[in-house]
Amino acid sequence: MNKPTHFPLITLKDQRGSNFDMNQLKGSPFVVYFYPKDDTPGCTKQACSFRDAHQDFQDLGVPVIGVSGDSPSSHAQFAKKYNLPFTLLSDTKKELRKMANVPTNLLGLLPGRVTYVMDKDAKIVHVFNSQTKAEQHMEEALNTVKSLLK
Repeated sequence: MNKPTHFPLITLKDQRGSNFDMNQLKGSPFVVYFYPKDDTPGCTKQACSFRDAHQDFQDLGVPVIGVSGDSPSSHAQFAKKYNLPFTLLSDTKKELRKMANVPTNLLGLLPGRVTYVMDKDAKIVHVFNSQTKAEQHMEEALNTVKSLLK
């Protein structure tokens, strides 16, 4: 399967249960990170690292979006528990995950942990794939965004 050159922009439900059209992200760089499951140790570390750097991304005008197969209500609880200030999208049918070509791990049982950084036209400029280095996803994304905006 060919890897996409542009990030697929579809509409999914966010943690409030509202439709979120990813086309609205075009026009500035943006970050989308995929994670396996709400409120698990690695996913919580990853989400909290993006939360702790949220102001840095905001100052650069770069939205951060988290995506997993969890329901909007699960996302709402996760976001509330850890004060996550960014949008979490519910990809219950694994639609976006498939379109973005996010691999699975552990014999296909565990959804992959992959972060994508896109330019203003939704062209993928950086991909970081690591199931175990949860907090490095934010560092990779922030460094890429900074170099993109130089």
